[in-house]
Amino acid sequence: MNQKVVELAVVGAGISGLGFAHMSLKQGIQPLVLEASEQVGGCLHSHCFETPEGEFWTELGAHTCYNSYGNLLQMLEDTGQLESLLKKEKLPYRLLTPAGLKSIPSQLKLTELLGVLPRLFRSKKAGHTVKEYFGGIIGEQNFQKVIGPALDAVTCQPSAEFPADALFRKKPRRKEILRSYTVVGGIQQFAGVIAAQSGLEIRTGISVVGLDRLESGYLLKLSDGSEIEAQRLALAVAPDIAATLLQSVNSELAVLLSQVGMVDIESVSVFFEAEKLSLEPVSGIIGQDDDFYSALSRDSVPDNRYRGFTFHFRPGRLDEAGQLERIRAVLGLAEQDLLATISKTNRLPALRLGHGERITSIDRMLLDQPLALTGNWFSGVSIEDSLVRSATEFGRLFPA
Repeated sequence: MNQKVVELAVVGAGISGLGFAHMSLKQGIQPLVLEASEQVGGCLHSHCFETPEGEFWTELGAHTCYNSYGNLLQMLEDTGQLESLLKKEKLPYRLLTPAGLKSIPSQLKLTELLGVLPRLFRSKKAGHTVKEYFGGIIGEQNFQKVIGPALDAVTCQPSAEFPADALFRKKPRRKEILRSYTVVGGIQQFAGVIAAQSGLEIRTGISVVGLDRLESGYLLKLSDGSEIEAQRLALAVAPDIAATLLQSVNSELAVLLSQVGMVDIESVSVFFEAEKLSLEPVSGIIGQDDDFYSALSRDSVPDNRYRGFTFHFRPGRLDEAGQLERIRAVLGLAEQDLLATISKTNRLPALRLGHGERITSIDRMLLDQPLALTGNWFSGVSIEDSLVRSATEFGRLFPA
């Protein structure tokens, strides 16, 4: 049987896993990264549509990076990508109401905003849901009709029960860097360059189907029939997948991981000739009790000939034909106007109050173990939240 021994195996080549692998490479450790899908990036998923003028890209997952993403920027600097950053223009969002597309401020009930500043300074996020915290500040109707849908769009799921302190976590900014940025071809390009580094071995299309604990680490059984012995292991996968893998080696830890909920988001990206759409340039459209949470545009990186939108639909509401029909209705397009489409089902964690305490228990179980857990389901769901977790876990697994 083909068996290999490695110092570190990383399962998952999303940004969390790639971040962990990059940090290890900088310390002289050559990791083996295993990715079940055929491409790296995870929630960084850019799609390039072919046109006579060249490629036109849209984002099927994460869509914007910020100058507060310190760990990401360090990785981009390490891999020579800072010079290629592309500015994203600041554009408004529009709220889709029964009366049509409206600006967000125009839909706020002003009487509910009286006293908003004192409430803002008095309110604390910790221990409160999104609905309790934001609704308490801006008012119940404003939350229900405006801010709630906007936060649903941010989280790509019903956000009312989300822990308030998992959103909009303040991070220091690198002010010499563009405030918000992307790159030609989409932000999955960042992941591709990181993955292409010399010394970083990545196997795509390979999943881990079994896990055994060894005295010297872990034995990974792979979908191609081979086995890998890893002295240290980093699982950069969704909590339910990690729970399944760990069931045979640490059932108590697996139970805790299985308690973290996950949600599906059905994402559909379309592009069309710019002249077909009369809507002014926007960052996106927010659905108000609609079949979709949001429709994010490519307008912030303008193209003279084409425009594109990615609609993030609530799962199970519409079939493929229904989704395309809804897209055309929202944008006012005819069937023949859509030049091409692409779809993907994304998965995101559905965090709830008490999640911080659960993570504390998980971390306690990881102490003195040659195992790291990372991903977008710890302190928050952003790219940088994921990399903060990777950095913390790397420091624990490989102390200086």
